[in-house]
Amino acid sequence: MKLFVGLGNPGQKYAQNRHNIGFMALDQIASDHGFSPWKSKFQGEICEGNLTGNKVLSLKPQTFMNLSGQAVGEAIRFYKLTTADVVVFHDELDLAPGKCRFKQGGGHAGHNGLRSIHSHIGADYARVRLGIGHPGHKDAVSGYVLRDFPKADANWLDDLLRGISDGAAQLAAGDSGKFMNAVALRVAPPRSSGSQKPEKAKSAPSSTETTGGPSPQEDARSPLERLVDKFR
Repeated sequence: MKLFVGLGNPGQKYAQNRHNIGFMALDQIASDHGFSPWKSKFQGEICEGNLTGNKVLSLKPQTFMNLSGQAVGEAIRFYKLTTADVVVFHDELDLAPGKCRFKQGGGHAGHNGLRSIHSHIGADYARVRLGIGHPGHKDAVSGYVLRDFPKADANWLDDLLRGISDGAAQLAAGDSGKFMNAVALRVAPPRSSGSQKPEKAKSAPSSTETTGGPSPQEDARSPLERLVDKFR
């Protein structure tokens, strides 16, 4: 079994915040893949599903971000899971909006949700880092992550969440490479091979064309060459 953990804050007030993109990712997966209804357990909301033969438990801690590790710790102890069975979806300030990166283990980089999880289960869990961009100054971070995504972000956000859902089965199977490929195909699809090739750009005019130089029929010899030819 894999434990997918989405990070965010509970309540409708925070539902569309940048900080809640982890919740959004799990909601997309559960909806697209027919997971069970959400129910309250482990100080959070959980639902279960099956992704191509791999059982997945999805958990959205309801303890607020700073205490997320409590719910995660309860869940892995109950199901006798290891840290390696856990995948955490969270917002990432250090990635541009719409970018997605997979990371195995490592530090928490000051993220309060990850910091809490570290304290309860250690650091050797996987993370799906979801880029939301940085406001530019550390003093503006708190207000930035606790604001809703603007309407201008709707398209890339939808593509990113759908891409995560597309690759969820590969992630559950432990194939992070195929997961990232699925995300990339959604957020940056390749151009169709059947589309009409763009017309080849015309070459830039030569210097003679732009300066009014001699045409092929005109005498292009230098003055010295013309003088030499007179005495031949």
